[in-house]
Amino acid sequence: MVRGKIQMKRIENATSRQVTFSKRRSGLLKKAQELAVLCDVQLGLIIFSQKGRLYEFSTTDMQNIIERYHKHAKIQEQTNKMEVEQHTQRLKLETADMAKKIELLEVSKRKFLGQDISSCSHEELLNIEHRLEQSLRSIRARKEQLFQEQIEKLKAKERLLLQENMQLREKNTSGENLLRESMFREKEVVRYWSKSSNSTNTEVETGLFIGLPEIRC
Repeated sequence: MVRGKIQMKRIENATSRQVTFSKRRSGLLKKAQELAVLCDVQLGLIIFSQKGRLYEFSTTDMQNIIERYHKHAKIQEQTNKMEVEQHTQRLKLETADMAKKIELLEVSKRKFLGQDISSCSHEELLNIEHRLEQSLRSIRARKEQLFQEQIEKLKAKERLLLQENMQLREKNTSGENLLRESMFREKEVVRYWSKSSNSTNTEVETGLFIGLPEIRC
């Protein structure tokens, strides 16, 4: 029979809760003893029941284990405190270094703008001039690139417009040809019906005479 999954929440029934506590307490103490024997470790386990009853297991004297725990916790706390202080000190140094770099950048920026250059040496001025020339070349190259890209876009747009214009002309020429052909057919139809009407309106006199033809004056 498959056991159902136990929900991890407080057992409301007092009897069931006490039975579960007794079973699991015994199992936990047994597992602690096995761990101490198999792995040769110092182990201390303390359990207080709901009614305040103490259950414990230790490989040596429980008081010695507790004192050892407190010493280790104190050392760990001091270690953590030292690590925090060292980390804080590193952050302070990094902040100070970053502030110096920002200050140097601000000074360099003002010099590039032509400000606060009275204290600059001839070599520093030449260096600033060289950097400005490099910046100008880069700016001009980028500007030229943008112009070329814009020209290419305009050329592509022009080609597209020419193609559309050619298609419209072809459609217009085709329409004009159809119109001429239609007008020509209409004229042919009118001419045909005109001829037919004239032939119908022409009277032809015919007669039958017996004997010699008479001379009509």
